[in-house]
Amino acid sequence: MQCGMSLIEADGQWSVAPRNFPTNRGGLCRKGWTAAELLNSPERLQTPLIRDDKQGTLRAASWTEALDLIASKLRDFAISHGPNSIGVFGGGGLTNEKAYALGKFARVALRTANIDYNGRFCMASAAAAGVRAFGIDRGMPFPMQDIAQTDAIFMIGSNPAETLPPIMQYFELQRDRGGQLIVADPRRTATAKLATLHLQLTPGTDAALANGLLHIAIQRGLIDEAFIAERTSHFERVKRTVASYWPDRVERVTGVPVAQLEKAAQILGEANTAMLLTGRGPEQQSQGVNNVLAFINLMLALGHAGKAFSGYACMTGQGNGQGGREHGQKADQLPGYRKLDNPAHRSEVAAIWNIPPEQLPQPGLSAVELLDALGERIRCLLVFASNIAVSAPNANRVIAKLKSLDLLIVADIFLSETAELADVVLPVAQWAEEEGTMTNIEGRVIFRRRAKEPSSEIWTDLHIFKALAERLGRGQYFSADNKEVFAEFCRATAGGVADYAGISCQRILAEDGVFWPCPSIDHPGSPRLFLDRFATDDGRAKFNPVEHVSSAEMPDRDFPYILTTGRVLAQYQSGTQTRRIADLNAIEPEPFVEVHLETARGLQIRDGDMVVLTTQRGRIIVKARLSRDIRFDTLFVPFHWAAAGSANSLTNAAIDPVSKIRNSRFVPFGLKGRRR
Repeated sequence: MQCGMSLIEADGQWSVAPRNFPTNRGGLCRKGWTAAELLNSPERLQTPLIRDDKQGTLRAASWTEALDLIASKLRDFAISHGPNSIGVFGGGGLTNEKAYALGKFARVALRTANIDYNGRFCMASAAAAGVRAFGIDRGMPFPMQDIAQTDAIFMIGSNPAETLPPIMQYFELQRDRGGQLIVADPRRTATAKLATLHLQLTPGTDAALANGLLHIAIQRGLIDEAFIAERTSHFERVKRTVASYWPDRVERVTGVPVAQLEKAAQILGEANTAMLLTGRGPEQQSQGVNNVLAFINLMLALGHAGKAFSGYACMTGQGNGQGGREHGQKADQLPGYRKLDNPAHRSEVAAIWNIPPEQLPQPGLSAVELLDALGERIRCLLVFASNIAVSAPNANRVIAKLKSLDLLIVADIFLSETAELADVVLPVAQWAEEEGTMTNIEGRVIFRRRAKEPSSEIWTDLHIFKALAERLGRGQYFSADNKEVFAEFCRATAGGVADYAGISCQRILAEDGVFWPCPSIDHPGSPRLFLDRFATDDGRAKFNPVEHVSSAEMPDRDFPYILTTGRVLAQYQSGTQTRRIADLNAIEPEPFVEVHLETARGLQIRDGDMVVLTTQRGRIIVKARLSRDIRFDTLFVPFHWAAAGSANSLTNAAIDPVSKIRNSRFVPFGLKGRRR
């Protein structure tokens, strides 16, 4: 969310105090309150590490030795196997400047096409759907405080009460003024418990649910025909598609009773204003883009877009998840949401970088495809701000692939599970030790100030890019100075969809953030998109017909249950940081599986039993947590842990054909009880 906070030092110890910033308005979650504990962690990496050829262990090394070794190996790979044998994997935790510089480093210094990032595991389906429907991808096309002013909210597969707690104040204000909240989720989450209506759908049936609601809205005359005629295209195609999604059929597919379907359609149809908010539930599937498009179709038909206090938003899952996906970390992308295969875009960016356009590679492998190519097409991998040994789908296979590389280089704050496999580990500065800009869920560009200096043996990522580029004979194209990189980065976005050209650090601080697009210094920024026109060629939003398609894997005799993964309140992402904070570990110390009480009774599982979960890809052993808040056929495992408790060792790497996102939200699996 990028909450505003202040860091306070006393006797060498750091603590956090919340700020009255526009996003969190003085609120923080437990992760925010405890964030300063990492600054003096004894587990911090303090020096580069190189794997000893004889012992096979990591030993301390100087920066000169580590960087010389990396540069020598990179040159050898480029000569013997070609530049595309080198892969780069980034993360949504990088600042805008570092995300931009990483994309430039891959294409200008390494000259490889193969760069992608962990956002491909997260918001990519929502991004692709937003571009298809509205012509642009911005997590929220409105400030988050607008949530409090809308009449109805439809949230699908998101649990912000645990994942973005400070945002819940806006939902509470919305409720207090009489607003209604509908939550679609296989679990009765902390967010679902606050809802007016909870639709407990079968995992993987999102598109059927959306089509069924639109069918009811059409039949009951709830759609906004004037809005459809004036501001959209292709509605008749969608109308024909949803004609066969009658309520009884949708109930059989989704498990949501007809009465609840009708109530949900009525709430949304009668509301003057409404918002659609999706999370990883519908997105992180092999049909993720179509799922999101189906829900967007519903809201467009009801006229809940292109006006104040209405619209579609994606609940972004990383600190710089929005900015990280705008500026070149994706395999097909250049800064400002430009496209790498567009000749005009290539020329514009090449001019900023002072290279001929033909030197830029064409689009490379997306994240899951890149990981699948490790040890074969990809011989060397550089990883920044990502712990793919825990976060990637089918994690056991990814770990084996990482081990098969000729060279693995990891830059991180701690010795993560991925760094433990590396040949070279580089210690980097963390959030409070460097300045930089971030772009939050709303498209608000903020400036994060440096609070403390890192030790002399800890470098920033920008310094690493510069030092390696110099050793590769491309140093003239790079700077390690954040202000210089920010200025170049803003120029490189000029004219793009995500245009930052009019943004400066001074403006950000003076205005508590500036919303993109902001093409000039006299432009006010764009807190609310689509009020006059959508970002498509003709200014109209596009309907996209979508059919419900079965998931990449379906339950059978051997794997009769559905596994769904997600986050918990006290941990975050792969746990590289939060699993090192004592207060958070005291709250949520270990992985677990949430099982319905009746399902557990049939399997003779008691609360606290250790149980074995198996899929076609692996098995884990975790503690059972019995609950009435989940479907009988569904079990939930958080993905913050590694090794024997790694949820992603069970998940499927099947990808959406459009977004290239992995299907890690749910998979069929088997469950066996085991007494303590």
